[in-house]
Amino acid sequence: MKLSSQQIQVLAEKILAQWKKQNLVVFKEDEKIVLARVVEIIKEDYDREAALDQDVNAMLDQLEKSNPGEFQRFKMFPILKQKLAKERKVIL
Repeated sequence: MKLSSQQIQVLAEKILAQWKKQNLVVFKEDEKIVLARVVEIIKEDYDREAALDQDVNAMLDQLEKSNPGEFQRFKMFPILKQKLAKERKVIL
């Protein structure tokens, strides 16, 4: 799923608001600094998933070259992505 920077910002704000509402966190830093870090972490996670997608597509390209017409790319993509995500400890 692709989110814009604005959507990531809103998501981070909602996460922090929910944590505060449920008294799950006590901020030792200014809340704006914490919010900026949450946004940064979410963006890093999306970047990791994008890199994972690129690697899966590269693997599929190699498989297609070595086995032309013997597998269906759209079926292999989620299988390979899940496998690589597990190996790299990326949460999908």
